[in-house]
Amino acid sequence: MSELYDILVETPPTKVILLALDQGLWDCERSLNELAALCEANHMEAVASVTQKRQTPETGIVLGSGKLEEAAAAAGELGAECAVFDGELTGSQIRNISTALGGMEVIDRTMLILEIFRSRAVTNEGKLQTELALLRYRLPRLQGMGESLSRQGGGGGGGGGARRGAGETKLELDRRHVHARIDALAEKLAEMEKRRGESRKARAKTGMPVVSLVGYTNVGKSSLMNALCGPSVAEADMLFATLDPTSRKLVLPSGMAVLLVDTVGFVSRLPHNLVEAFKSTLEEAAWSDVIVRVADAGDDQREEQLAVTDEVLDGLDCADIPRLTVYNKCDKPNALNFDPDILLTSAKTGYGLDALLKKLDELLSDRVHTIRVLLPYDKLGLAAPMRERGSVQVEEYREDGLYLEGIVKTEDLHCFEGYLV
Repeated sequence: MSELYDILVETPPTKVILLALDQGLWDCERSLNELAALCEANHMEAVASVTQKRQTPETGIVLGSGKLEEAAAAAGELGAECAVFDGELTGSQIRNISTALGGMEVIDRTMLILEIFRSRAVTNEGKLQTELALLRYRLPRLQGMGESLSRQGGGGGGGGGARRGAGETKLELDRRHVHARIDALAEKLAEMEKRRGESRKARAKTGMPVVSLVGYTNVGKSSLMNALCGPSVAEADMLFATLDPTSRKLVLPSGMAVLLVDTVGFVSRLPHNLVEAFKSTLEEAAWSDVIVRVADAGDDQREEQLAVTDEVLDGLDCADIPRLTVYNKCDKPNALNFDPDILLTSAKTGYGLDALLKKLDELLSDRVHTIRVLLPYDKLGLAAPMRERGSVQVEEYREDGLYLEGIVKTEDLHCFEGYLV
C-alpha cells in the first residue's frame, strides 16, 4: 500500500467536474459529497459540480444542454480534464455528454468505483473479480464508448450479387473478446470459490468462532482491527482502503480465541454487479458467528450507513447471525449515543474496546466452558482440544496425573467426561 501512496503523493491529482441529475430520489448534496470522496480515493480532485433539478432526464444527454454548456465553461476555466456523473450512464449517453463537453472524457459513478477496486485489489481473486465486474459493466456500453467501434456494413443488391460484409469490425471483435474473457474469469473464480469453501470447512473444524467487522467504507474497521489485534492491516482515511478480507486471531478476556475478519466496506447505491462480483469477499460475514456492524459515530448519517449495511447483509443470508452495533470514532465531535445497545468505541484512543471485547465474550459464551480436569498420564492426548481449540490457564504435573484449568469449546466437553474435578 505504501508504494501506491508514494506514487499518489508524487503525481498531482486529476481535476474533475461533477455532474448530477436531482430527481428527488435521494439526498443529492450528500451523494455529491460522497462522489467527491470517491474521486479523492481515485486520486482525482473535484473542482466544481453542476446539478440540475428535473423529474425526467433529457433524452440522450441526461442534463439540459444549457447545464452542459455551463459545465463545459466551468471545466475550461478550472482546468478539469474529466467529468464524473453521479449515477449510471449508457454508452450513447457517455458519448453524447462527452461531445457536448467538447470531447472531454466522461465516466459515471459505477466506472469510478470499479476503477478504485481495480487499482486497490491485492489478491489474485480480488483482481479477477474486479476485472469481471468491469467487463460485465462495459460490455453493453461498447457501442457508445468510442467512434472507432463501427458496425459491420450490411449486404445489398449489386451487379455481381450481394456485397460481402467488411469482416469482423472492431466492435464485434471487442464483444467476442470480452465474452470469452468473461467466461474464462467466471470459470477461474468458480474454482477459487470451491477452494475457499474447503478452507472454510477446515476452519470450522478448528472450532474457532468467526467475528466479522462490516460496515460503510471509511468508518474505521481496519483501525479497529489493528487496535484490537495489533497493527498489521493497512489503514487510511479514504474510501475503500480495504478490498480483500483480512483475518486475524483475537483473544477475548475469557481466554477464548476468535478469528476477526475485516471485510470490504459498503457504499450507498453500490452497483448491483459490483456486489455480485465481490460477493465472495462479503460472504465472510455469512460464515460468521457474530457480525459487528461498524458506523462512524461522528457522521450524522450513521443510521443511513447502517441501513445500507443491513440491506447488503440481508441479501447474503445472514438473518440468523447475532449482530452487534458499534459507533467507532467516538472521539470525533457530534459523537452522541443514547441507545444502550450500541457500543461507543475509538480505535484512536482505545475508548470502549474493553466493553466491545466483553460483549463479544457474552455473545459467544455458549460456545465455551471453563473446566478443571485431572488427566492420567496415559491419557495426556485428551488435552489436545484444550490446547488447540481453547486455552490452558493453569497446568500442573501432579503425582496422579496432569492437572489443567482452562477453556474448551462446547463440542469438546465430551472429551473430558470422567476426568472433571
